[in-house]
Amino acid sequence: MTNPKIKIIKSEILSDNWYTLRKITYDYQNKEGNWETHYREAYDRGNGATILLYNKSNQTVILTRQLRIPTYLNGNETGMMIEACAGLLDTDNAEDCIKRETEEETGYRVSEVRKIFEVYMSPGSVTEIIYFFVGEYSKDMKVNEGGGLDHEQENIEVLEMPFEKALQMIPSGEIKDAKTIMLLQYAKINNLLI
Repeated sequence: MTNPKIKIIKSEILSDNWYTLRKITYDYQNKEGNWETHYREAYDRGNGATILLYNKSNQTVILTRQLRIPTYLNGNETGMMIEACAGLLDTDNAEDCIKRETEEETGYRVSEVRKIFEVYMSPGSVTEIIYFFVGEYSKDMKVNEGGGLDHEQENIEVLEMPFEKALQMIPSGEIKDAKTIMLLQYAKINNLLI
């Protein structure tokens, strides 16, 4: 943190239950050169990785469906979300994380993945960076049924569907997850399945 226009004055932990919510007090030098004191909350849940698994010959993708309680609290009637496989890095680097999460969530063991970009998904309130990957899959990579880890109570449903159907689920509102939309659009723009 080297920006001379920002001086962190205080960092208070408001919650350390699931992840960490902090109240940050800082001074900021505005464009007129005056110093202003600001107060913001920042939620730190660690960084994550996500992947779009695709199969060129079958023109299919692997997605997941699981309960996301925050969406239920904000108008998603079932609380269920269709998403690309994703997970938190924990102590892994992004590539190792996404390979681990892919096997846990989808049951596919992928050896080659390609990072396409990294994104702050909600920079006004969440510290998280998500690393985006794509990777090809085939039936012979299936090593288990997936579904997530029992002790994490993930209850993930694995969905294999035509790529074009997945794209149509964006305007229909069946897919509302930002990372999934970004990955599907990346695949379309870059002709990944051609």
